[in-house]
Amino acid sequence: MPARWPEIAAPDHDVRAARLRELVRNGLWLIPGLFVAGAVTLGLALRQVDQALVDGDRDLALLFDGDAGSAQALLAAIATSIMTFTSLVTSVTVVALQLASQQFSPRVLRTFFRDTGTKVALGIFIGTFVYTLVVLRQVHAAGSGDAFVPRVSMAVAFGLALVSLAAFVYYVNHVVHSIRIVSIIDAVAAETRAAIREVQVRADNTPTASLPERPPDLVLTCEHAPGAIVTVDEDDLVELARRHRCTISLVPRMGQFVPSGAPLAEVWGENGAAPVGLGPRDVLAHIGLHRERTMHQDPAFGFRQLVDIAEKALSPAVNDPTTATQALDRIHDLLRRVALAPVPTGQQRDAEGFVRLVTRVATWEELVALACDEIRAYGGASHQVQRRMRAMLVDLTTVVGPEGRPALERQQRLLDIAAERLLPDPEDRRWALDPECSP
Repeated sequence: MPARWPEIAAPDHDVRAARLRELVRNGLWLIPGLFVAGAVTLGLALRQVDQALVDGDRDLALLFDGDAGSAQALLAAIATSIMTFTSLVTSVTVVALQLASQQFSPRVLRTFFRDTGTKVALGIFIGTFVYTLVVLRQVHAAGSGDAFVPRVSMAVAFGLALVSLAAFVYYVNHVVHSIRIVSIIDAVAAETRAAIREVQVRADNTPTASLPERPPDLVLTCEHAPGAIVTVDEDDLVELARRHRCTISLVPRMGQFVPSGAPLAEVWGENGAAPVGLGPRDVLAHIGLHRERTMHQDPAFGFRQLVDIAEKALSPAVNDPTTATQALDRIHDLLRRVALAPVPTGQQRDAEGFVRLVTRVATWEELVALACDEIRAYGGASHQVQRRMRAMLVDLTTVVGPEGRPALERQQRLLDIAAERLLPDPEDRRWALDPECSP
């Protein structure tokens, strides 16, 4: 038996927590909902303050000094203008999403759904509208019994109208900047960097263990609706395998689409027999499936989005190689981070050192191919793309180890072939193949 393991290296990626996190981050309802709840609470609380001022017969400066009719007219005007703001914000957001989908990539729309500025602006508008309705029902004219005008609430309503106006100006400025391609690329790159930090954990100095050479003792299929793997709770799967004294190897990799009934996991028991009581639902309880890939544990999805943006820019309908080189700049940074980060083995051990979980991870060769192959195919005739990609490969060669250089050398050879085929003029080709030339 191996020596006791100092710690369980498997990180905690709880499936339910990940599902809730994505629901909150991708939804437009939470922050506006909090603003609405705050608006109702504020309106009801200020009612008590206004009633105390009336009972105490106190007169404070800077408060609303009109009658019930003027108060109702002001609140109605605020509510109408706020609804106009809200409709305009919704329309601008939809147009921005359509433009981003058509010009860049449908997969970058998730960056807009996650944008906190849009949610806060929408929350301010809806919260102010709800607050005016709460205050409006508190205003009583003299002909309907005891006249009551909530003076403090009216002053706050006026202040919220000014805040909404400022939020509207901010939102317009924010949308104008957020639909710029550099903002979209930076947002995707930032999320990919976070995913790399999440996946490329500390190096494991223990030699990589091999799976048994015999066929698996048990093959578990996906008894679930089809979807892409977005979460794998490694520590819970390690504990599950430890309890059943087995090793679980996941067949699909992170981000891969899994059809219903497809192989999900292969299992090897310690005694050469299938573990008793281990079924597909036990494994699926710790694997998150979704109709769309997410980036939390899937850095390759970030590369995919950047490559899609570059491909769209290089299409004949757009013909914008500068945007493609901007995407290559971020891809360069991400590949550099992967090259300098610890190499994940895809193996998770329990506290006793036994390998309990094996997952397929994206290798350096696969990430380099993902980052370069399609962009080279679409932009091989572009001087900018040729020079920028060659400069990226030259720089990466200086930071990657000997085991990672063959993938870079392969890309350099393919670049040479593309230049030879697509740029027949020698002088033109010499200019395109010089990474030192300014684009």
